[in-house]
Amino acid sequence: MDKLRRVLSGQDDEEQGLTAQVLDASSLSFSTRVKWFAICFVAGVFFSLLGTGLLWLPGGAKLFAVFYTLGNLAALASTCFLMGPVKQLKKMFEPTRLLATVVMLLCLFCTLCAVFWWHKKGLALLFCILQFLSMTWYSLSYIPYARDAVMKCCSSLLS
Repeated sequence: MDKLRRVLSGQDDEEQGLTAQVLDASSLSFSTRVKWFAICFVAGVFFSLLGTGLLWLPGGAKLFAVFYTLGNLAALASTCFLMGPVKQLKKMFEPTRLLATVVMLLCLFCTLCAVFWWHKKGLALLFCILQFLSMTWYSLSYIPYARDAVMKCCSSLLS
């Protein structure tokens, strides 16, 4: 359990510099991090489900896009509590996750643009689907060999 705490709080076995030690001394406790992770993650799921429910109301496409995007942002922010925002950003832009991260952030932005500025509800729904797919692909990058398994599964279904 101690190893899990060290990894999630960003304390690797290597020595820390002075700045890292100062930031670590003022950081949240492990239990507080887990609580806020759960709160943000549940809020993200709630916003996504609320947006999906609002989709079926008249004129609900705009609300769907906004709440679905807020849900994805909350779910993404929840992991910042586990590993810290700087480490989260470093991991997001590692070469293995770079494409998924860029597509995910671009889809988040384009969804809101499609709803508020371009006034294209169908395009917003398409970007929400792309949000889901890119967020899934991004999340799978944290599970060893998960992307390979999905690729093999999809290729076997197509052939």
